[in-house]
Amino acid sequence: MKQLREEDKILTGIKRVHMIGIGGSGMCPLAEILHSKGYELTGSDNNESDPLERVKSLGIKVFMGHNADNIKDAQLVVYSAAISQDNPEIVAAKEQGIPLMERSHLLGALTRHYDNVIGVCGTHGKTTVTSMITQILILNKREPSAVIGGKLPLINSNGTVGSSQTLVCESCEFVDTFLQMSPDVSVLLNIDNDHLDYFKTMDNLVLSFHKFIAMSKTCYYNGDDKLCVKAADDIKAQKITFGFESTNDFYADNIESGKYGFCFDVIHKGEKLGRMQMHIPGRHNVLNGLAAFAVCYNEGVSAEGIADAVSKFTGAGRRFEFLGVYSGFTLADDYAHHPTEIKATLSAAKELDYNRVIAVFQPFTFSRTALLKDDFIKALSIADKVIMTPIMGSREKNTFGIKSEDIANKLSDAVVVDGFENIADTILKTAKEGDLVITMGGGDIYKAAHIIQARFK
Repeated sequence: MKQLREEDKILTGIKRVHMIGIGGSGMCPLAEILHSKGYELTGSDNNESDPLERVKSLGIKVFMGHNADNIKDAQLVVYSAAISQDNPEIVAAKEQGIPLMERSHLLGALTRHYDNVIGVCGTHGKTTVTSMITQILILNKREPSAVIGGKLPLINSNGTVGSSQTLVCESCEFVDTFLQMSPDVSVLLNIDNDHLDYFKTMDNLVLSFHKFIAMSKTCYYNGDDKLCVKAADDIKAQKITFGFESTNDFYADNIESGKYGFCFDVIHKGEKLGRMQMHIPGRHNVLNGLAAFAVCYNEGVSAEGIADAVSKFTGAGRRFEFLGVYSGFTLADDYAHHPTEIKATLSAAKELDYNRVIAVFQPFTFSRTALLKDDFIKALSIADKVIMTPIMGSREKNTFGIKSEDIANKLSDAVVVDGFENIADTILKTAKEGDLVITMGGGDIYKAAHIIQARFK
């Protein structure tokens, strides 16, 4: 076992753990891992969800709603960053002297219980690459455990518990939470200007990624991305690069686009290792596929095994997820919430054979929207029509004087609509046969798509 940090040691002396918000996408896979290791778990949540049903199916006792009595038998209480400090269960834990641990610290502690932790980081593409690596390893009988930011259709979940010592883990840089982890293998996909409300400068953001990958023994990074190259400077880990340029250790050649994705040869040190057929759109996914290939190839999976697994990969939940065809238009959903991601998603959509691309976008956080307003305008202008919601502030107050109309008014064909039912009505009035409608955002805009689906049942 790896060297434990001081705060990790609480897990060695207890059996009963209570998890606040256990049905959250970040909490559910951790609950599964703890359950597999023999801990007695309880949890609480306010909302029914697929992850919550999965937790219940394991026999874990779940309380609906938050109440001080829920923690009475706990020796440790775990909570996510979304849980406020005035939550009655947190207040009760403090009053009773029960130790508290934030989710990222628990994840970090669990990484020190695995001999081979593969941590996937970067501004964009983390969920896709974590999902792809997990699928490759599962289909090639490597039995990994995984913590993923979206649902992987192969396992119908955002996490799994395997029998091996390999843990594949999405590693988020937000407020430096990934620095709690201990990765053996790090994968750095790209670095872009996000979370600057916390990091303040790009130099600080690059430094954070540097600290993360410097903890690993082997680091894979995008050799075409100058900031990734900068982040990887002076680290002691073995460095392996991937990208489009032939100067990389792994690069793509003979790239061909099709209706649903790209085909390309994987070249390593001048040798063609195999040809990849991807069924997820967007040129950026070539880089994601290369990253997954490089990692799994060096994990001992054959090129043929990787290619076969990737050919069966149709994406993770909310990553250009096709939801169906309704009244002749195609409905899809995507997590894109940063201008770079929106540009990539809409560019990929425009490459497909649709009459029009209609973007339904929910801006997420006032600070990001204000800082990147002009970039949002440029990215959204790729769509033929844009439907926007008011800004979802999340944890923020609007001290920036920004509103969605500031973006919509700069686009040629855009409206701002409040309320998911109203958005669904607008989509149904607007979309025509042969159009692609794609909901985008880091919040709960997917609910508008689900309302449309429900109306056609």
